Amino acid sequence: MAYRDLRQFIEDLEKRGLLKRIKTEVDANLEITEITDRVSKKGGPALLFENVRGYSMPVLTNAFGSEERMNLALGVDCLDHIGQEIMNIIQPPELPTTFMDKLKALPKLAQLSSFLPKTVKSGPCKEVIIKVNPDMGEMPVLKCWPLDGGPFITLPLVFTKDPESGRRNVGMYRMQVFDGATAGMHWHMHKDGADHLRKLPADQRRFPVAVALGADPAVIYSATAPLPPAVDEILFAGFLRKEPVEMIRCETVDLEVPAHSEIVLEGYVDPLEKKVEGPFGDHTGYYSLADEYPVFHLTCITRRKSPIYPATIVGRPPMEDAWLGKATERIFLPMIRIVLPEVQDMNMPFEGVFHNCVIVSIRKRYPGHARKVMSALWGMGLMMLAKLIIVVDHDVDVQNLSEVAWRAFNNIDARRDVEIVEGPLDALDHSSPMPHYGAKMGIDATKKWSGEGHLREWPQDIAMSPEVKAMVDRKWGSYGI
Repeated sequence: MAYRDLRQFIEDLEKRGLLKRIKTEVDANLEITEITDRVSKKGGPALLFENVRGYSMPVLTNAFGSEERMNLALGVDCLDHIGQEIMNIIQPPELPTTFMDKLKALPKLAQLSSFLPKTVKSGPCKEVIIKVNPDMGEMPVLKCWPLDGGPFITLPLVFTKDPESGRRNVGMYRMQVFDGATAGMHWHMHKDGADHLRKLPADQRRFPVAVALGADPAVIYSATAPLPPAVDEILFAGFLRKEPVEMIRCETVDLEVPAHSEIVLEGYVDPLEKKVEGPFGDHTGYYSLADEYPVFHLTCITRRKSPIYPATIVGRPPMEDAWLGKATERIFLPMIRIVLPEVQDMNMPFEGVFHNCVIVSIRKRYPGHARKVMSALWGMGLMMLAKLIIVVDHDVDVQNLSEVAWRAFNNIDARRDVEIVEGPLDALDHSSPMPHYGAKMGIDATKKWSGEGHLREWPQDIAMSPEVKAMVDRKWGSYGI
């Protein structure tokens, strides 16, 4: 089922008992965060705060904060099904070799083209248009943690256009609201938005930016997905929705945004202007440090008559963003297997906040195979930021952290099986000696072969014989043993 907009998703969550309306007055300064953090840590429902002190807009938090809600948001029973569907398009079971095979593949290509975004002339996000003195102060932007530099927009869909190719990009970059007309634009150097700004001709001082708040859930997720620069996030959202996303032209910038958004902020970034942004209580569980980032200047606000303000709370995991990240892990695993078919499964555990730890199981075929996989992963897109990669054998359940720890603690010789390399790191990594660059570790926790320098016989796992297991099942099963 494709949700038309965020409101339809909220209605469905409420109908299923997965959303709670909070009518008691709450404060956007810290209180909403504390409530959401407690609910999120307990695996609780989405929250709609209807009475925010000093504001007329309700605030939605924790909308994606469980596997069940992520499945609903993307219209599937299991997140793995999305990756399988993508592979059926990229690599159909029978590759077209004959002319007739190619004709049979045409309907799939036609279906994909049916997901292309559709431009419309009007939409709910244009019910109110404010061009004179637009003010972000009307929104209940949350200050989440005590040492935050100020209130932050935490669920923005930031639309930019590549100045050279004209391709659209949608990313999710936090924005600290400095005042009613300006905000920080937290573009890490590795992100597409920052790359677009670098490509701006030297004689241009205004880089157009549009920020949509509260689009439909598939669009929100797509803004977080690690898609290649050539893949349009809005087309990807259409694929997830099985319906095209309706887009509408902005009023003051040459960009399009989802027509069913709750709020749209239009404006620009001056490539020569920076301002200190932060600190910010981040998804690592630590405050990311204050630093200089570009400044977003507001030129127009368009919105619904009675908009809902969406926010996500990040902090020590697990939090809502953990489930967005888990969706990425499951959806993009099949595409990793195109390059690395030996990979059986992958887990980016919540505790590793995704860019700090990646666990993969492989079907090992030759000495040094685990190291080859580590190197290949570090060379794939944003996987380059992975600070720790642990490789285990194909029969190890990587989703079971206890089993992974048992294998890693028992199977490694520190000198032989630990590899330290240097390279790019996430901007939020606080432990590296310098920003953006430092050491990363690979751990080969597979069983070692003689060709890898292991001169002794590798011991067998302890396991009961199948015959005895079957006998105990027959003899003792009725006792619940």
